[in-house]
Amino acid sequence: MSSCDTSGAVEVLEVLPLRIQAIHEARARRFFPASRTAHLIVVLGFLCTGIAIDGAAGTALNIVALGASNTSGWGVGSQQAYPARLEAMLRAKGYDAHVANAGMSFDTTGRMLRRVDSAVPTGTSIVVFNPGGNDLRFFGSKEQRDANIAAIVSRLHARHIKVIVFENTIVPTKLYQWDGIHFNAEGHNVLAAYLLPRVIAAAKPGDGISHSPPTATGAPD
Repeated sequence: MSSCDTSGAVEVLEVLPLRIQAIHEARARRFFPASRTAHLIVVLGFLCTGIAIDGAAGTALNIVALGASNTSGWGVGSQQAYPARLEAMLRAKGYDAHVANAGMSFDTTGRMLRRVDSAVPTGTSIVVFNPGGNDLRFFGSKEQRDANIAAIVSRLHARHIKVIVFENTIVPTKLYQWDGIHFNAEGHNVLAAYLLPRVIAAAKPGDGISHSPPTATGAPD
Protein backbone atom coordinates (compact mmCIF):
# COMPACT_ATOMS: atom_id res chain seq x y z
CA MET A 1 0.00 0.00 0.00
CA SER A 2 1.61 3.29 -1.13
CA SER A 3 2.02 6.17 1.31
CA CYS A 4 0.03 9.40 0.75
CA ASP A 5 1.74 12.82 0.89
CA THR A 6 -0.54 15.10 2.98
CA SER A 7 1.80 18.06 3.38
CA GLY A 8 -0.09 20.06 0.75
CA ALA A 9 -3.40 19.53 2.48
CA VAL A 10 -1.93 20.58 5.82
CA GLU A 11 -0.61 23.79 4.24
CA VAL A 12 -4.05 24.59 2.82
CA LEU A 13 -5.71 24.04 6.21
CA GLU A 14 -3.20 26.36 7.87
CA VAL A 15 -3.60 29.15 5.29
CA LEU A 16 -7.39 28.97 4.92
CA PRO A 17 -8.29 30.55 8.31
CA LEU A 18 -5.92 33.46 7.60
CA ARG A 19 -7.58 34.10 4.25
CA ILE A 20 -11.07 33.97 5.80
CA GLN A 21 -9.98 36.46 8.47
CA ALA A 22 -8.60 38.78 5.76
CA ILE A 23 -11.92 38.65 3.90
CA HIS A 24 -13.87 39.58 7.07
CA GLU A 25 -11.51 42.45 7.83
CA ALA A 26 -11.88 43.80 4.28
CA ARG A 27 -15.67 43.72 4.59
CA ALA A 28 -15.52 45.43 7.96
CA ARG A 29 -13.37 48.23 6.54
CA ARG A 30 -15.84 48.67 3.68
CA PHE A 31 -18.85 49.07 5.99
CA PHE A 32 -17.03 50.83 8.85
CA PRO A 33 -14.20 52.95 7.42
CA ALA A 34 -11.70 54.43 9.87
CA SER A 35 -13.31 57.87 9.83
CA ARG A 36 -16.74 56.44 10.66
CA THR A 37 -15.30 54.29 13.44
CA ALA A 38 -13.50 57.29 14.94
CA HIS A 39 -16.71 59.31 14.79
CA LEU A 40 -18.60 56.51 16.53
CA ILE A 41 -16.01 56.42 19.30
CA VAL A 42 -16.29 60.20 19.79
CA VAL A 43 -20.10 60.03 19.96
CA LEU A 44 -19.99 57.20 22.48
CA GLY A 45 -17.51 59.23 24.51
CA PHE A 46 -19.90 62.19 24.69
CA LEU A 47 -22.79 59.91 25.66
CA CYS A 48 -20.77 58.32 28.45
CA THR A 49 -19.67 61.75 29.67
CA GLY A 50 -23.30 62.88 29.75
CA ILE A 51 -24.27 59.86 31.78
CA ALA A 52 -21.49 60.54 34.26
CA ILE A 53 -22.50 64.18 34.62
CA ASP A 54 -26.14 63.28 35.17
CA GLY A 55 -25.14 60.71 37.79
CA ALA A 56 -23.08 63.32 39.63
CA ALA A 57 -26.02 65.72 39.96
CA GLY A 58 -27.55 66.24 43.41
CA THR A 59 -30.42 64.04 44.53
CA ALA A 60 -33.84 65.29 45.56
CA LEU A 61 -34.25 66.61 49.11
CA ASN A 62 -36.88 64.28 50.60
CA ILE A 63 -38.55 65.48 53.78
CA VAL A 64 -41.39 64.02 55.83
CA ALA A 65 -43.59 66.13 58.10
CA LEU A 66 -44.69 63.91 61.00
CA GLY A 67 -47.45 65.10 63.29
CA ALA A 68 -51.17 65.27 64.02
CA SER A 69 -54.02 67.51 62.83
CA ASN A 70 -52.00 70.72 62.53
CA THR A 71 -49.59 68.91 60.23
CA SER A 72 -52.44 67.46 58.14
CA GLY A 73 -53.88 70.96 57.68
CA TRP A 74 -57.01 70.84 59.81
CA GLY A 75 -59.30 73.75 58.88
CA VAL A 76 -57.08 75.11 56.09
CA GLY A 77 -56.48 72.13 53.81
CA SER A 78 -53.28 70.26 53.06
CA GLN A 79 -52.21 72.71 50.34
CA GLN A 80 -52.16 75.58 52.86
CA ALA A 81 -50.60 73.53 55.66
CA TYR A 82 -46.97 74.12 56.64
CA PRO A 83 -45.56 71.03 54.82
CA ALA A 84 -46.80 72.32 51.45
CA ARG A 85 -45.73 75.89 52.29
CA LEU A 86 -42.27 74.65 53.32
CA GLU A 87 -41.89 72.74 50.04
CA ALA A 88 -42.84 75.86 48.07
CA MET A 89 -40.33 77.99 50.00
CA LEU A 90 -37.54 75.47 49.43
CA ARG A 91 -38.32 75.26 45.72
CA ALA A 92 -38.27 79.06 45.50
CA LYS A 93 -34.68 78.89 46.76
CA GLY A 94 -33.73 76.38 44.07
CA TYR A 95 -34.06 73.13 46.00
CA ASP A 96 -35.61 70.07 44.39
CA ALA A 97 -37.50 69.46 47.62
CA HIS A 98 -40.36 67.08 48.30
CA VAL A 99 -42.18 67.40 51.62
CA ALA A 100 -44.51 64.48 52.33
CA ASN A 101 -47.38 65.21 54.71
CA ALA A 102 -47.57 62.42 57.31
CA GLY A 103 -49.97 64.24 59.62
CA MET A 104 -52.93 62.31 61.10
CA SER A 105 -55.75 63.98 62.99
CA PHE A 106 -56.17 62.97 66.66
CA ASP A 107 -52.76 61.27 66.65
CA THR A 108 -50.75 60.99 69.85
CA THR A 109 -47.00 60.50 70.14
CA GLY A 110 -47.65 56.86 71.04
CA ARG A 111 -49.43 56.28 67.75
CA MET A 112 -46.75 58.24 65.87
CA LEU A 113 -44.14 55.95 67.39
CA ARG A 114 -46.03 52.90 66.16
CA ARG A 115 -46.30 54.21 62.60
CA VAL A 116 -43.03 56.12 62.21
CA ASP A 117 -41.31 53.38 60.19
CA SER A 118 -44.11 53.19 57.63
CA ALA A 119 -44.67 56.96 57.57
CA VAL A 120 -41.00 57.73 56.85
CA PRO A 121 -39.86 55.82 53.75
CA THR A 122 -36.34 54.87 52.74
CA GLY A 123 -34.58 57.79 51.06
CA THR A 124 -35.87 60.41 53.50
CA SER A 125 -33.19 62.93 54.52
CA ILE A 126 -35.02 65.00 57.13
CA VAL A 127 -38.11 64.66 59.32
CA VAL A 128 -39.82 67.75 60.71
CA PHE A 129 -41.64 66.46 63.76
CA ASN A 130 -44.50 68.19 65.57
CA PRO A 131 -45.59 66.04 68.56
CA GLY A 132 -48.71 68.18 69.05
CA GLY A 133 -50.90 68.38 72.13
CA ASN A 134 -53.12 65.32 71.91
CA ASP A 135 -51.24 63.32 74.54
CA LEU A 136 -52.19 65.70 77.34
CA ARG A 137 -55.55 66.45 75.75
CA PHE A 138 -56.40 62.75 75.83
CA PHE A 139 -55.22 62.28 79.44
CA GLY A 140 -51.69 61.06 78.68
CA SER A 141 -48.73 61.99 80.87
CA LYS A 142 -45.95 64.44 80.07
CA GLU A 143 -43.38 61.80 81.04
CA GLN A 144 -44.76 59.27 78.54
CA ARG A 145 -44.98 61.97 75.85
CA ASP A 146 -41.32 62.87 76.40
CA ALA A 147 -40.33 59.19 76.26
CA ASN A 148 -42.25 58.68 73.00
CA ILE A 149 -40.63 61.74 71.42
CA ALA A 150 -37.17 60.51 72.43
CA ALA A 151 -37.93 57.04 71.01
CA ILE A 152 -39.10 58.46 67.69
CA VAL A 153 -36.03 60.66 67.35
CA SER A 154 -33.72 57.76 68.30
CA ARG A 155 -35.32 55.44 65.77
CA LEU A 156 -34.93 57.99 62.98
CA HIS A 157 -31.34 58.78 63.94
CA ALA A 158 -30.57 55.05 63.75
CA ARG A 159 -31.65 55.27 60.10
CA HIS A 160 -29.33 58.29 59.59
CA ILE A 161 -32.30 60.65 59.21
CA LYS A 162 -32.02 64.11 60.72
CA VAL A 163 -34.92 65.29 62.88
CA ILE A 164 -36.19 68.78 63.63
CA VAL A 165 -38.60 68.70 66.59
CA PHE A 166 -40.81 71.73 67.26
CA GLU A 167 -43.81 72.51 69.44
CA ASN A 168 -47.02 74.38 68.66
CA THR A 169 -45.76 77.36 70.68
CA ILE A 170 -43.70 78.42 67.63
CA VAL A 171 -46.94 79.86 66.22
CA PRO A 172 -48.32 82.91 68.10
CA THR A 173 -51.77 82.35 69.63
CA LYS A 174 -53.23 85.18 67.52
CA LEU A 175 -52.57 82.98 64.45
CA TYR A 176 -54.80 80.14 65.66
CA GLN A 177 -58.27 79.30 64.39
CA TRP A 178 -61.43 79.82 66.43
CA ASP A 179 -60.84 76.61 68.43
CA GLY A 180 -57.54 77.81 69.87
CA ILE A 181 -55.93 74.50 68.82
CA HIS A 182 -55.24 74.68 65.10
CA PHE A 183 -53.15 77.18 63.14
CA ASN A 184 -54.76 79.43 60.56
CA ALA A 185 -53.24 79.88 57.08
CA GLU A 186 -50.95 82.69 58.23
CA GLY A 187 -49.84 80.59 61.18
CA HIS A 188 -48.83 77.81 58.80
CA ASN A 189 -46.80 80.31 56.77
CA VAL A 190 -45.05 81.53 59.92
CA LEU A 191 -44.20 77.96 60.86
CA ALA A 192 -42.89 77.13 57.38
CA ALA A 193 -40.68 80.24 57.48
CA TYR A 194 -39.37 79.14 60.89
CA LEU A 195 -38.51 75.68 59.56
CA LEU A 196 -36.95 76.86 56.28
CA PRO A 197 -33.45 77.84 57.51
CA ARG A 198 -33.33 74.86 59.85
CA VAL A 199 -34.10 72.44 57.03
CA ILE A 200 -31.48 74.06 54.78
CA ALA A 201 -28.92 73.78 57.57
CA ALA A 202 -29.77 70.11 58.08
CA ALA A 203 -29.61 69.19 54.37
CA LYS A 204 -26.61 67.19 53.23
CA PRO A 205 -24.38 68.81 50.59
CA GLY A 206 -25.77 67.95 47.18
CA ASP A 207 -29.29 67.15 48.38
CA GLY A 208 -31.75 68.86 46.08
CA ILE A 209 -29.40 71.53 44.70
CA SER A 210 -26.21 71.73 42.64
CA HIS A 211 -24.25 73.74 45.20
CA SER A 212 -23.69 72.76 48.80
CA PRO A 213 -26.10 74.29 51.34
CA PRO A 214 -24.81 75.35 54.77
CA THR A 215 -23.42 72.56 56.94
CA ALA A 216 -25.83 71.21 59.57
CA THR A 217 -24.91 71.24 63.24
CA GLY A 218 -25.98 69.02 66.08
CA ALA A 219 -27.46 66.23 63.94
CA PRO A 220 -26.16 62.75 63.16
CA ASP A 221 -24.66 61.86 59.79
